[in-house]
Amino acid sequence: MFHGTITEELTSHKEWSPYNENIIEDQKDFVLVKFNGLHLKSMEGFQSYISLRVCIFSNNFITDIHPLQSCIKLVKLDLHGNQIKSLPESKFWSGLKNLKLLYLHDNGFAKLRNVCVLSACPSLIALTMFDCPVSLKKGYRHVLVNGIWPLKALDHHVISDEEIIQNWHLPERFKAYNHRLFFNFCPSLKKGSTYEDEIGNIKYITSKINEILSHNSPVLIVQRWIRGFLVRKKMRCDWIVRLSWSLVGLTLEKRV
Repeated sequence: MFHGTITEELTSHKEWSPYNENIIEDQKDFVLVKFNGLHLKSMEGFQSYISLRVCIFSNNFITDIHPLQSCIKLVKLDLHGNQIKSLPESKFWSGLKNLKLLYLHDNGFAKLRNVCVLSACPSLIALTMFDCPVSLKKGYRHVLVNGIWPLKALDHHVISDEEIIQNWHLPERFKAYNHRLFFNFCPSLKKGSTYEDEIGNIKYITSKINEILSHNSPVLIVQRWIRGFLVRKKMRCDWIVRLSWSLVGLTLEKRV
């Protein structure tokens, strides 16, 4: 059944009618909402979802996401399959300090200039924008990869060092789009998944991205080797110092 807004969707079901007043009142305490494929055309009412951490609002008819500005605790935001053509200004995204996963694929974005506002998102590590007109633009991936500093994965691939460091030609294993860097971090939705399931999935995605990078980023591999070398060097120096003091102690005991 088609309902135009979230409030109408929540209050339209007869079996929920005894609880309608409480549902609307308790919106401020919601940590997870899933409105997938309900033909909703407005996010009216989201201003009161101040505790929201996971928002799944895919496959609807949304064009404006400004009501999400109050949801500053968001960690995952899934808006794929809507009719969004433009994004809010940088101030909107800078307020979402905890947002890590953002799914925007299959929308109507056409201009690179508009999606560049995502650079203000301070914790965003994974983003999807495939199947949008903008993804066909020349330099699309280059602009987003180098414009959103914390980003580690875009569409179906983890970002390679070659994409970040200009004119650095790497062996095939470390090149962009290598099969080792492939990771589908937007699997199909599971019916009946709970808040705990969603948080667990977020942790899995972030750890998997970090794992892929740790094995396929020359920069991280070199950093890890250097840290190991410095730790071993420090331990060796500490051991030599302890050994020296032990020998000094033994010498003093003998003289006494």
